[in-house]
Formats: sequence, structure tokens, C-alpha cells
Amino acid sequence: MIYTKVPKERIAVIIGKEGAVLKELKKRSGAEINIDSETGEVEVKAETAEDPVLGLKAADVVKAIARGFSPERAYRLLRDNEYLTFLDIHDFAGKSQKRIRQVRARIIGRKGKTRSLIEDLTGAEISVYGTTVGIIGDTIENDIAVRAVTMLLEGSEHSTVYRFLEHQRQNLKVAHMGFEYYERKD
Repeated sequence: MIYTKVPKERIAVIIGKEGAVLKELKKRSGAEINIDSETGEVEVKAETAEDPVLGLKAADVVKAIARGFSPERAYRLLRDNEYLTFLDIHDFAGKSQKRIRQVRARIIGRKGKTRSLIEDLTGAEISVYGTTVGIIGDTIENDIAVRAVTMLLEGSEHSTVYRFLEHQRQNLKVAHMGFEYYERKD
């Protein structure tokens, strides 16, 4: 059994209109999921799933939605080789609210450009929520996106991060070609 706490403003997103999101997550994962809408506590019974790995991944989907991802983007975690990573902005910006706002703005960029560019060039999904940055992607996408976001958190120029991403884009193509070949061969 996995317990997690969800911000109260995200409980409705996890449940969905008329319970649609929660029903879909239960259906896809096979896990039993109970939500206490008063406290924000969520219990995921991974052991009730036919595939225990999917049951564990259901807990990650709940965590992703709780940290700002849409359910559609979070469902990606139910696939093989997809992972969720969180970076805490406090670790880089300290406790100053002004500095945290500045760092958040650097990651998001003007009109969401930086976040969107990182997503486009890596294939990963990114959510900046509160003082955390969440990243969903396969092993390679996740690694590159984490490095790009960390560079921004540490104060690297946007142009430096964009060059890094362009360079890594070629590596991503090669790596994904290998995965496609491997998957087709079976």
C-alpha cells in the first residue's frame, strides 16, 4: 500500500468530472485507489492490481497529477520505461520567495517558451508547480530534460541550455532509433 498527500486544490483533478479520471486510472492500472477529499490523503493499493508494477505506477500517476500534470500527460507513466522525476526549486534558490519566483520564471520562460522548447526537444513532459519541477519521460528524455532544467536552476544562460538541447537532440534520435529497432525485432 502506498500513501501520498495531495494538495486540496488538485483533488478534483485526480477525481475528474463525475469520477472519470479516477475510474480511468483504476481501469488502466488495476489498483484500488481511495481518496480522502477532506485531508488530501490518497491510498493506492498496488497489490490489488493484476500487474503489481502497474499498481506502483498508479501511485506515480497520482503524484504527477498532484504536482500539476494533466491526467492525460500523467497516464504516460503507465507505459514501460517512463519515469517521474521531481526537482525542488528550494535546493537551488533557497527560501526567498522572490528568488523562487525568478527561478520559476526562468524555467517557464516568456509565454511558456522555455518549458515548451525543453519538451519539444526532449520529448519529456514538464510541470512547474509550487516549488517543484516535475518531469515525465523515458530514461533518456528524462535524463536530458533534468540536466537542462538543472542548468537553468543553477543560473546557466538560456542560450547555453538551448545549445545543449540542440546537441542532445541528435543523441535522442539515435537512441530512439535503437529502441524502435529493438521493439520491432520482437
